[in-house]
Amino acid sequence: MSQLRDIVLTLAMATMGLTAGLYAAFAYSVMPGLQRAGASTAVASMQRINVAIINPVFAVIFAGAVVFGAVGVALWWGDPLRWWLVAATILAVVSVLITMGINVPLNDRLDAAGTVSAADAPTIWTDFVRPWVQWNIVRAAVATAGFVVVTIGLLQTRP
Repeated sequence: MSQLRDIVLTLAMATMGLTAGLYAAFAYSVMPGLQRAGASTAVASMQRINVAIINPVFAVIFAGAVVFGAVGVALWWGDPLRWWLVAATILAVVSVLITMGINVPLNDRLDAAGTVSAADAPTIWTDFVRPWVQWNIVRAAVATAGFVVVTIGLLQTRP
């Protein structure tokens, strides 16, 4: 049981860290790079990113923070680490809710625009990018907080 607990904890921490890193990378590199590319290029590129990111690796990482966190809570229930895992898993759930409730609908709206003319691209991009980036920063901070919480919990509860 100890080995299973350690594996699940490792997977929870890894997926929480990878999720936080992905959101952060969008905040400090991908979105600023798209912004510098111009509206037409940014719209077309983000539409392609929205398609490319739907893959099995992303699915495991994205869902893993919640799934492995929740399983970790159950496996670590008799240990003081459980409360740290509960908090981290709640933060992971919040980041998923932000993604599914705000970022994904914005992505879907951008994708529904299809091929965008050079004349329409600035309006479409501006309507998309401002709320998307703001909420991405929020979910990056929330996901990072989850990773930090479980890391501190591990450090605080181990001899």
